[in-house]
Amino acid sequence: MRLFKLFAPYLRGSRTQCVLAPLFKMSEAVLELLTPLVVARMIDQGIAAGDRNYIIKMVGLLALFAAVGLAFSLTAQYFAAHASVSFVQRLKSALFDRAVRLTDAQTDAVGVPTLIARMTGDMDTVQNGVNLSLRLLLRSPFVVAGAMIMAFTVDARAAVTFAVVIPLLSLIVFGILYATIPLYDRIRAALDGVLSTAREGLIGVRVLRAFRVEHRQTEEFKEKNERLTRLQIATGRISALLNPLTVILIDLAVAVLIYVGAVRVDRGLLTQGAVVALYNYMAQILIELIKFANLVITITKSVACARRIGGVLDLPVEKQTGGVTTGAGEEAIRFDHVTFTYENAGEATLRDVSFTARRGETVGVIGATGAGKSTLIDLIPGFYKTERGDVFVLGANVKDWDPQALRSRIAIVPQKSRLVKGTVRSNLLWGDPDASEDTLIEALKVAKAYDFVMEKGGLDAPVGQAGSGFSGGQRQRLCIARALVRHAEILILDDSFSALDYVTEAAVRRGIARSCKDTTVVIVSQRTSSILHADRILLMEEGACTVGTHASLLQMSDVYREIHRTQFEEEAAAHA
Repeated sequence: MRLFKLFAPYLRGSRTQCVLAPLFKMSEAVLELLTPLVVARMIDQGIAAGDRNYIIKMVGLLALFAAVGLAFSLTAQYFAAHASVSFVQRLKSALFDRAVRLTDAQTDAVGVPTLIARMTGDMDTVQNGVNLSLRLLLRSPFVVAGAMIMAFTVDARAAVTFAVVIPLLSLIVFGILYATIPLYDRIRAALDGVLSTAREGLIGVRVLRAFRVEHRQTEEFKEKNERLTRLQIATGRISALLNPLTVILIDLAVAVLIYVGAVRVDRGLLTQGAVVALYNYMAQILIELIKFANLVITITKSVACARRIGGVLDLPVEKQTGGVTTGAGEEAIRFDHVTFTYENAGEATLRDVSFTARRGETVGVIGATGAGKSTLIDLIPGFYKTERGDVFVLGANVKDWDPQALRSRIAIVPQKSRLVKGTVRSNLLWGDPDASEDTLIEALKVAKAYDFVMEKGGLDAPVGQAGSGFSGGQRQRLCIARALVRHAEILILDDSFSALDYVTEAAVRRGIARSCKDTTVVIVSQRTSSILHADRILLMEEGACTVGTHASLLQMSDVYREIHRTQFEEEAAAHA
């Protein structure tokens, strides 16, 4: 019931089709139920009497039934397909809209591969379930009940067989369904595991080759694939019992029906045509029960997928309106005894972090891998919420900011250079959709990306998926240019010079310093040379933060001194 309430709004645009599809299918079923009676009359009144004209008339009627039934069936299929496709189209749009609005914490909890699976495979299963439900959910029970009623109108004594067989058939069909439905859920979970392993292996194939562990990934995939195969075989063995058991039962029922019919025909209580009609009704019941069993399996899979989709749609979305929309004061960023722990993490990633950055200042963040640098900057735009303590941005608590208003005043260059398929222009306009061409060119020049962009065809040069067609350093500079286009009050560079050589990095930093004089710049880096001239430097060590300048940290921190000494030697060697 909860799922119906959740998904009902996405069916509203297809109400007419949702009514017409089963209506036309039921109309076809009525013609199907009338067909055995026509055949019975043709046998009893046409063939028995040798009335050729009557036979031709009945054949013509059967042909008419077939043509009209085909038209009803095709019309029902059209409306069902239209309704299911439209429904899933609206549902996909809603799911994607919800997915891109999830917080980073929610995305971490759900997982990107899971969101992709919900958007693709689960949607296809739901669409198939809706399509079949509109066509068969009412039709099959209607035909079964109608065939039994029609059988009693033909001959009540012989139709008693139907009253016995239908419950037995239902017991077999639904007993097998009861045994296999949980297995289908386990198959779906095992399939998710196989797809996840395959995705990890294919995305990280270069890493696997570099460490020569392809065999380990292959063995893991083989193990999960074998588990999936075992589940599918076990389920298939049980499902395979459906057809033989139902056919045996129907064959026994047909034998009883023919025997009872023959005796009653011999006594003159029943016609031969009536026996044929009863046989046809029995066959209809068998076919419809098998159809209904397969339909229930499909619906079960669809409901399981719908639950997973509903689980994403049910996730709360952060407020998009309300709260602070502007900030004031000299403080650009202030951390006040901030502690943060990721969900299900064993220990805190940040512990009692405090510092202040004023407008126009440059803040450097350095530390070992896993020290909490990226986590710290993720708290500034409110991607995560603090466990204890508060983060203040532009004079207001992040918790009080309207998320969209806050992030519109911050520009971020992520650790991983992310570009989307399109052109250089379309990627840069992410920073500001209304930016002029002069602004875009100026940003490219500051990021030292102008020359290679012009060589590739200018602002309208194509960008492949994930930035293919550009080197790692070029992608990084394009991401820096995209952030500069925004002219934000806070610029965050999360290890954004890692793919650049020392000379290019120094040129980009000088360009940013000239063009962003009133902007608070936060530079996360592994190199002390990148943050050497910062107004203050945050040294991250296992979640704790030491604040100082380059000179003071050299004096009081052995860790910082060792980082600088090692990198200074590397830089000197690079220039030698």
